[in-house]
Amino acid sequence: MSNKKYYFAVDLGATSGRTIIGSLEQGKFNIEELTRFDNQLIETGGHFYWDIMALYQEVINGLKLVAQRGINIQSIGIDTWGCDFVCVADDGAILRNPLAYRDPHTMGMMEKYFDEKISQEEVYQKTGIQFMNFNSLFQLYAMRQANNAALTHANKILFIPDALSYMLTGNAICEYTVASTSQLLNPMTGDLDLELIESLGLKREQFGPMTDPATIIGTLTEEVQQMTGLKAIPVIAVAGHDTASAVAAVPASNEEFAYLSSGTWSLMGIENKNAIINEKSYDLNFTNEGGIEGTTRFLKNICGMWIYEQCRKEWKEEVTANHKDAKALGHTQLIEDAMRQPAFQSIINPDDACFANPPSMTEAIREYCEKTEQHIPQNYGEFCRCIFESLALRYRQVFGWLKDFADVPLNVLHIIGGGSLNQHLNQFTANSCGVTVLAGPQEGTAIGNIMLQAKASGDIKDIWQMRNIIANSIELRRFEPQDQEAWAAAYEKFLRVKSKKLLCLQTLTQ
Repeated sequence: MSNKKYYFAVDLGATSGRTIIGSLEQGKFNIEELTRFDNQLIETGGHFYWDIMALYQEVINGLKLVAQRGINIQSIGIDTWGCDFVCVADDGAILRNPLAYRDPHTMGMMEKYFDEKISQEEVYQKTGIQFMNFNSLFQLYAMRQANNAALTHANKILFIPDALSYMLTGNAICEYTVASTSQLLNPMTGDLDLELIESLGLKREQFGPMTDPATIIGTLTEEVQQMTGLKAIPVIAVAGHDTASAVAAVPASNEEFAYLSSGTWSLMGIENKNAIINEKSYDLNFTNEGGIEGTTRFLKNICGMWIYEQCRKEWKEEVTANHKDAKALGHTQLIEDAMRQPAFQSIINPDDACFANPPSMTEAIREYCEKTEQHIPQNYGEFCRCIFESLALRYRQVFGWLKDFADVPLNVLHIIGGGSLNQHLNQFTANSCGVTVLAGPQEGTAIGNIMLQAKASGDIKDIWQMRNIIANSIELRRFEPQDQEAWAAAYEKFLRVKSKKLLCLQTLTQ
């Protein structure tokens, strides 16, 4: 008799989402994508929003399909991006669609908060979180400054995965890993910091009870059961932050590794027993986010495939408008075209503010190269080569810092997520960082989500058993460093360009 067990995972990214069925049997897992859908920003009234109701409906659609196929799922788990949140009214209703982290309303709010409320140094000492203008702390402050009606009338403030779980179960929680992205959580106490919350005119009880990954939130409401045709299935608090779920799925055999979660964002870091909060981590703007089983994900956000995705979107719109063939814009074609271009012609700093959300990404790249007196990319291949090489060089910089922070040698870099499929970028990363790269799994986030559901059900003991199962279930691609001399020279160019760009910006603002 088969002992196969099935789990339902919802994996929501900043550009798309999926529902996935994962199965576990005899020490191996398997996954199957059920549905895929777009997650589009809605621009209205001068703001950018997420459509939380549309996302909820996509979850329901996936659950309906489970019922139609007669799949006996053990549980449901949801992971999403971090920082963003939903305001809930006294009567339990959602108050407006949630603002998106790319909304410009937080620009300048960090500095204003530090001036008027709590100093930057003190905020970092409390949270150990990287300063980014869209952290929940500054989003909430911006909303308070604007007298945002949803916040004014909020009975509960729920991060995106917790909000969707609430819509499924009626139970409000505050899952630890996604809460840790907010810059409101104090890793020393393991709870939201009261001084920070009160500085926003809020109360601790407006957020749900702090909940660890692999905890049962509740079961599907009768309403959801009727809509989907399912029974009272448990909903699990997995690692609600998608990167935390992805890191849980790193198929490492020991602690001597760094990871790179490669997608719209690239997140490079190490897994640590305790938060690293000191002057150097503060100066370099590293972050300490919650992991599973009491670990800390010490990492840095890097603007990953966002730049490439935005260029590609722009090119597709141009091709469509001019009724041209879009075949040249396939991933394979673009990557092959990139590899035919001369190396290191144009280098950018992917984390420069000018690439955060410009009206035209290609124009932003052109302007950057012009201001730094470099070759200006002329075609798809040159743009893509520029992006991939620049990402790999930025990875080198961050990896070097991580080696200094780590208590153990970093002998391997695990690349997980959709970006792990880009074999040329993987090789560039190995070349640039001078370290063995192991690529896979592509579906790290969904796999981590499923494994934590299995842990909640008692089918998996701990993180190392999870990682052993994953390593036994997939084939990893290995990349060894090449062309070390050329990449060392390119890195020196990257540092020069990066500093030159800063000088340019200073000149422009004088």
